Amino acid sequence: MSTLIDKNTAAPSQDSGPSEGRRGPRIILRGSSTHRAIIAAGLAVAAIVVFWGGTLQPFEQGQLTRAAIFAIAILGLNFTTGYVGLLSVGHSAFLGLGAYTTGVLVVNYNQTALSTIPVAMAICFVVGLLVGIPALRIRGLYLAIVTLALGVAFPEIVARLGGLTGGAEGLTIRRTLLRPPEWSGFTLGEKDQWLYWLTIVCLVLAFVVLRNIIKGRYGMAMNAVRQNEIAAAASGVNIAAVKLFSFAVSGAITGLAGSLFAMYIGSLFAEGSFTVLAGITLLIGLVVGGERTMAGPIIGGLVVVFLPYYTSDIGGGQASAVLFAIVLIAVVFVAPDGIAGGIRRLVRRFVRVEAQRPAGAGQVLPSAPDAAPVARRGSED
Repeated sequence: MSTLIDKNTAAPSQDSGPSEGRRGPRIILRGSSTHRAIIAAGLAVAAIVVFWGGTLQPFEQGQLTRAAIFAIAILGLNFTTGYVGLLSVGHSAFLGLGAYTTGVLVVNYNQTALSTIPVAMAICFVVGLLVGIPALRIRGLYLAIVTLALGVAFPEIVARLGGLTGGAEGLTIRRTLLRPPEWSGFTLGEKDQWLYWLTIVCLVLAFVVLRNIIKGRYGMAMNAVRQNEIAAAASGVNIAAVKLFSFAVSGAITGLAGSLFAMYIGSLFAEGSFTVLAGITLLIGLVVGGERTMAGPIIGGLVVVFLPYYTSDIGGGQASAVLFAIVLIAVVFVAPDGIAGGIRRLVRRFVRVEAQRPAGAGQVLPSAPDAAPVARRGSED
């Protein structure tokens, strides 16, 4: 009786096999005990770092809070620019819209700061849908110009709505209006600690939600749209729905960061915090941290906060800006895929995680009687 043999079980030839003396990376099966142990160790290290940040002095803790806020904003940008390939330069508008939503509701309508977060995300979600409409027709540099116009127009819109937003003079949120809720156990004097833990919780939730979306069927559709829209449409992917939904979710996540930023800074000034330069800063954090990676936005948030801080100690004024640019260029040159991508590529040289094969895969299977002639004809050809 003829047999069908899985090609993966065939012995490799001498020409195709690895050269003598060379060893490939160690293979770890996803879901195995070793894989679960590595994940547990990584989570333990992350938890230690987070709790260590909660013990720092107010200034250092505030720096970490700001880095986490930028990480959330870059997560939102990564969702549409990294995973779908829709370049956006004007995400500073979503950051500012979330911040001003919180500021206006707290100052003018006596709402608690925490209750404004869902409202800010909902408004940014709707605006993201509207901004995503041009992406149905254009992409690349043309879409970047459209989003650039949004980033340029936002400070002007804020200035014209002076009765609501404070206009060019800005909007100040009194510290007493940012009092932590009673159930949190934090007092007004511990506002910095409360905001730190609130930001960390929001970062973790945004991380988990976006990761689940990206790892699911919708993430596969996003990847297909990014690689080839025509092929994706031929495979049944709804291109319009993917683009609109990605922009909406991206806007909501960045609006979450803006709401937290309003609580952090307490004084909103559109010409100072939400200009196109802020949008470029988010792009820098995404590129340096690593596109299409979940750890990249966290690394990017740390870079855009701490790198200017430390370079300012080395040189002041224009010298600091030049040094900051040199460091960024060096990072991009050494790691074109970003810091997270470079680390992942280095780790894969030694350790690689692969999915487990189904039970029975790679075994010799007896062929059905009807399949035997086909197998023989294939061998004769």
